[in-house]
Amino acid sequence: MSKKLKLVDGVMLVTGSMIGSGIFIVSADIARTVGSGGWLLMVWVLAGLMTVLAALSYGELAGMMPKAGGQYIYLKEAYGPLTGFLYGWTLFTVIQTGTIAAVGVAFAKFSGVFFPVVSENNVIMEIAGFKITGAQLLAIGSIVFLSWFNSRGIRNGSLLQFIFTSTKLLAIFGLIVAGLLAFDRIIWEQNLMSFWTANTVTKNSTGMMDVVSLSGIGLLSAIGVAMVGSLFSSDAWNNVTFVSGELENPAKNVAKSMVLGTIVVTSIYILCNIVYLGLLPLAGNDQSWDVIQRGIQFAQQDRVGTAAANQIFGIAGVSIMAALIMISTFGCNNGLILSGARVYQVMAQDKLFFKKAAELNTHQVPAKALWIQCIWACALCLSGTYGNLLDYVVFAVLLFYILTVGAVILLRIKRPEHKRPYKTLAYPVVPILYIIAATVICVILLIEKPQFTWPGLGIVLLGIPVFFITRKMDV
Repeated sequence: MSKKLKLVDGVMLVTGSMIGSGIFIVSADIARTVGSGGWLLMVWVLAGLMTVLAALSYGELAGMMPKAGGQYIYLKEAYGPLTGFLYGWTLFTVIQTGTIAAVGVAFAKFSGVFFPVVSENNVIMEIAGFKITGAQLLAIGSIVFLSWFNSRGIRNGSLLQFIFTSTKLLAIFGLIVAGLLAFDRIIWEQNLMSFWTANTVTKNSTGMMDVVSLSGIGLLSAIGVAMVGSLFSSDAWNNVTFVSGELENPAKNVAKSMVLGTIVVTSIYILCNIVYLGLLPLAGNDQSWDVIQRGIQFAQQDRVGTAAANQIFGIAGVSIMAALIMISTFGCNNGLILSGARVYQVMAQDKLFFKKAAELNTHQVPAKALWIQCIWACALCLSGTYGNLLDYVVFAVLLFYILTVGAVILLRIKRPEHKRPYKTLAYPVVPILYIIAATVICVILLIEKPQFTWPGLGIVLLGIPVFFITRKMDV
């Protein structure tokens, strides 16, 4: 593969892949889980710190192994081919393709604000209770288009990423500035009054709201559960490692791209939530139709960003936010589609994926890997199960992150002589801190969300027999 991507392309890929629709939505669920402005911000700060710690650790691995495949390569080299395959298996079956499907449908849903024909409420076809909506068809169309566009060359994909990410960042910064100018001092002071008063708000069997105060272990558990949303809104920062083989000076630029990108996105996320707290009360009433009375906790359909935009721009805020999320999700999917196919290409070279996926087309792009990824992502769009699948792999994704960060320490022991153009800052403190934090969250999820953690682990373990079957078959 030719080296066609520069440092700025790497940073744009990181930021563009990370920022989708999550920052405009998940704060509502976090607010219901932890119940105060201080803890809402703390959940985002902790997620940002964990992401930066992981990026600092991954940088060393990227410098040691500056070739396409990223996390798959790191896990394979540290723990053996089975562990690498299990990551690639989960990436293909759920993580990457499920995220592509979910982001594609989010793009379509917000397009429905302007074009009702592609609304999720517009059922195009129904067979035996199985519905196909306009939103699903537009999601599929957008995934097919981006797969085709990226098959025409890496420069095409990186140029599109630059355009959409630049537009996205300018729009978000503009929204933040406008939000700070529209800051409502009364609402901000109201939120400050209970800034660190943690509680969880849930609906009981009678439809009434139960408010449970949190402290000690209960608060720690709530933070761990709440961080699922903030961590996944901060995910995909590692996708730049998948295209290391096409990045100029990958030994240094991959690490720089991850660290710079994660710092930028973390700063944006924290500023956005400060704006939310300056425009909307955190606590609210789910029975009201008023934006202020619903608050952050019960923003209509959890669309906190839209509620905040409504406070800034009035009725036009709905359209402004819909347009921003359309730009954000389209650019996000471009980055996910561009990078994901490179992992399957490397797996195919190792005879652990469809062998045709290893082939490059005349544009030096693994086009067949792109189309295989496209077909499965489109199938998930039609199935409507991608949301559940992503919930199932929260635990598994964290496990793979723990293993990969642990590989930094393991390879220091196993291969002390290996050249390391970049070394993890404050080693071994940085990787150990990440491993401890991620392990605590995994334990909390095992206890609090068993309905998601165990099925997620099952998806990963299902890859074990597939691994041995694949090694014996010439696919």
